[in-house]
Amino acid sequence: MAPRKPRRPGCNAPDRLLTRGGRTKDREAPSERRCLVTGEVQPKAGLIRFVAGPDGVVIPDLAEKLPGRGFWVAADRPTLEKAVAKGLFSRGAKAQVKADADLIDGIEAALARRVVELVSLARKAGDAVAGFEKVKNWLADGKAKVLLQASDGSDRGKGKLWTPPGGRWFGCLTASEIGLAFGRDHVIHSALAPGGLTDKVIRDASRLNGLRGQMGSSTAVKDAGTDER
Repeated sequence: MAPRKPRRPGCNAPDRLLTRGGRTKDREAPSERRCLVTGEVQPKAGLIRFVAGPDGVVIPDLAEKLPGRGFWVAADRPTLEKAVAKGLFSRGAKAQVKADADLIDGIEAALARRVVELVSLARKAGDAVAGFEKVKNWLADGKAKVLLQASDGSDRGKGKLWTPPGGRWFGCLTASEIGLAFGRDHVIHSALAPGGLTDKVIRDASRLNGLRGQMGSSTAVKDAGTDER
């Protein structure tokens, strides 16, 4: 039997590459991208990926799975508006492309749907609760990582709760939108536990904040319900 050839350094580590200098590097895709508009490099969680569709129309790739050359823009309304107004998507696509007139509003609506759906799935898994007392108890017991409160709830009521230590607070959804996630008409206060789908909620809610601001949609009505919901 012929002797086995010795393994090259790093060949037993499938998640790493051997560089010319003998050093290894991760195969994983970089977690940062450069904004097409500002030129700033930042984590992907603060950016939105776009691709050029076959008909030359810009398509937002919120799940980051569409094939083709991707280009990234910061997830905030003024930056996206500048990309549309100045035709900067063509520079990112390295081809002539156009953006639909309702592109930004469509992104906002799609992000809101994604957050609602993720919270709904988390609730079904037992990782999300709604209602002032339940949320307060989770916060007091250290069970919550995210506090999600309705943009159109009263500030007085929302101020009685607090952001989880080391966690996040979001106010980018209306009471009716959070209510959809819990099968109710309106929900003012909700909380999510660590793990599960919570990191995805944080990612998409952070992007939605950029389009709506922490106080939610500009079309939200003031005070949609009582603080106990």
